[in-house]
Amino acid sequence: MYKNKNITLFSHLLVWLVLFSMPYVLSYGQSQEIERVIAHFWIPLGFYFIIFYSNYFTLIDRFLFTKKILIFVLVNLVMIAVFITLKEQIEGVFFQEILKKPIKEDGNGPPFKMFLYIQMLSYMAPLLFSITIKTTKRWVQTENERKEAAHIKLKSELQHLHYQLQPHFFFNSLNNIYAMVDLSPEQAKTSIHSLSKLMRYMLYDTNEELVALSKEIDFMKKYIDLMKLRVSDKTTVHYQFPSEETGIKIAPLLFISLIENAFKHGVSGSKESTICINMAATGKTVLFTTENDNFPKKTDDKSGSGIGLPNIEKRIELLYPNKSKFVTEVKDHRFIASLEIETD
Repeated sequence: MYKNKNITLFSHLLVWLVLFSMPYVLSYGQSQEIERVIAHFWIPLGFYFIIFYSNYFTLIDRFLFTKKILIFVLVNLVMIAVFITLKEQIEGVFFQEILKKPIKEDGNGPPFKMFLYIQMLSYMAPLLFSITIKTTKRWVQTENERKEAAHIKLKSELQHLHYQLQPHFFFNSLNNIYAMVDLSPEQAKTSIHSLSKLMRYMLYDTNEELVALSKEIDFMKKYIDLMKLRVSDKTTVHYQFPSEETGIKIAPLLFISLIENAFKHGVSGSKESTICINMAATGKTVLFTTENDNFPKKTDDKSGSGIGLPNIEKRIELLYPNKSKFVTEVKDHRFIASLEIETD
């Protein structure tokens, strides 16, 4: 900010220095009377300077931007009229001999009206420049504030979705472990140990905007192994992930809801079922798919979070606009979900 202020100050000084130097630049190599320069250029420029900065620092903010347009116009008209009159008085008193100005008013009117019109136009120029610069500056500031507000809103929404996922995930996992305690205490112990590792990842590692895809894969493998403990021999689970380091970084916890959804809707207590989970990484593109038998749950079923798919759709919309594709379909009694993301 300090640097920007210095640049702005330097720019203003440079512009006025150029303007005050213009008479010498334009008449290079010719004789130049300093009194004529003062009368014709420097005195009007001094008045332009006052008009420009009085509007730039005070009048535009106080009247124009507050929609007190009539007062703004009147104040500037009075100021311009005073400067035109003052300029004529100064020239008449101090520079009459050099300028040898003829009498303007000969009774016909047009010469004086033309003179007044030209003078008004010349004094309007700094006023219009001041309005243009100030309006542009305000628009840029407003646009920056709008973008900052949108960024804060985006972060807030993403944080809300992130925190929304965590308690449901833990609640779901604890429910599964609770069901094992009486049937298989050893499995329950193993599950608690696995869950502690998952909790550590979710609580500490996922606070970053991006995580290494390899970490996310390791997390998903542990979660799948945990979920496999609660299903019967009638359910077969296949999963495949990239085995080599891809160097890809991705928003955390994007895929876990799809896995949770597959176990929620793809498992039956009485029928055989198969869950397939696959991920492929090509270049900077990640393709994640889940496929499972479709066993619709009752509306009062609480075996899943109930927020999985809407959560995914909202998060990828915020995180990867125009860089993601999420498709779900039911085909041959199999539910298929596909999420493709183009990373940076």
